[in-house]
Amino acid sequence: MTIVDNFTMTDANPITPKEITRANAHDVKIVWQDGHESIYSSRPLRLACPCAACVDEITGQIRVLPPNIPADIRPMAVRLVGRYAIAIDWSDNHRTGIYSFALLRRACSCESCTAAHNERHRREGGGSCGGCSDHSNSASEA
Repeated sequence: MTIVDNFTMTDANPITPKEITRANAHDVKIVWQDGHESIYSSRPLRLACPCAACVDEITGQIRVLPPNIPADIRPMAVRLVGRYAIAIDWSDNHRTGIYSFALLRRACSCESCTAAHNERHRREGGGSCGGCSDHSNSASEA
């Protein structure tokens, strides 16, 4: 698997990755400019593919169904798309999704990001999250 070998980017924007590597044989790890680390499990990341084949461009309805994604899905290659996103070549031969850095950072499901997300909902008076835009076909685990 090729994961943007020796990827480094210097940018003051905290939602710009500093490093993209593999966390293990199946998962993608991003270290952001602000030092935060995010690990994305392969299957939820594949299910969150934002391409037109996976999400209807008009209605936003999710087209990719969990039973159609293998449990052992893994990224075969990760490519940069400009300075704003990555594209992933998956082991199921899917490769049209472009995952923006903003989507990936918003979808981080680590403990501190989850707590910050829940606090934002509490402050806004919404209580628990009921599927806000942060989770709309996001790369976080359900």
